[in-house]
Amino acid sequence: MTDNKVHPTAIVDPNSKIGANVEIGSFSIVGPRVTIGEKTTVQSHVVIEGEVAIGHGNFIGHGAIIGVPPQDVSFSPERKTKVEIGDDNIIREYCTIHRGSPDGSATRIGDKNFLMTGSHVGHNCVIGNNVLIANNCLLAGHVSVGDGAFLGGGSTFHQFMPIGRLVMVQGSSAFGKDLPPFVVAAERNSVFGLNIIGLRRAGVSEKDRDEIKAAFKLIYLSGLNTSQALKKAEAMAFGGPAREFLDFVAGSKKRGICPFKRGPGDDVSV
Repeated sequence: MTDNKVHPTAIVDPNSKIGANVEIGSFSIVGPRVTIGEKTTVQSHVVIEGEVAIGHGNFIGHGAIIGVPPQDVSFSPERKTKVEIGDDNIIREYCTIHRGSPDGSATRIGDKNFLMTGSHVGHNCVIGNNVLIANNCLLAGHVSVGDGAFLGGGSTFHQFMPIGRLVMVQGSSAFGKDLPPFVVAAERNSVFGLNIIGLRRAGVSEKDRDEIKAAFKLIYLSGLNTSQALKKAEAMAFGGPAREFLDFVAGSKKRGICPFKRGPGDDVSV
């Protein structure tokens, strides 16, 4: 642990693997099967246990808990499960990230994500890159979150639901149905339009934005049912991002996608 700053009250198991220039704060606990990459900061009262691999350049705030057993009544302690965290993530105070539940499985978090205070990432969640999860969000087991999504504070997400790329979720919302990429979602299982500003900021071209709008209108505003709309889309010349939206809808499981709801004054954000 050359060039590391480990507070004398921290308990770091000698079998753990700690990279260079890592800082570990007071009263933190690092277990024997933990790997922490270089230039990572672990603040005070953090618990990292079980098999956990953390990349380089991460920041882990006071009181965060990573790698503890999942909140799954079927889980048995002999299962070999883990947490994998990439590079340059910010994980703020009191976040909880639980390891996988099925034997051999993992909870995975990519790169450059921002998990704000008190957010919970349940077992077997898969978080992409550049995702922002605001304060006190709750992700149940097996939730997947696409790149660039923004999950508003205090929102809750049902187990096994996918959240598409560049989704924007309003705070204090709740979801149990699938959220297609690029949408703005709020309240309970409601889609209100497209994340136009997010698409622009992500560098999605005007042509692709127009095609996404056309695909959205076909699914949500054409008066066709989902099967009919997808059938019609097969004959249309859509590019990659619009096809990403349509493929997500086509692959949605039995709970289906969140339905459309018009905003005040019947506004539609597309």
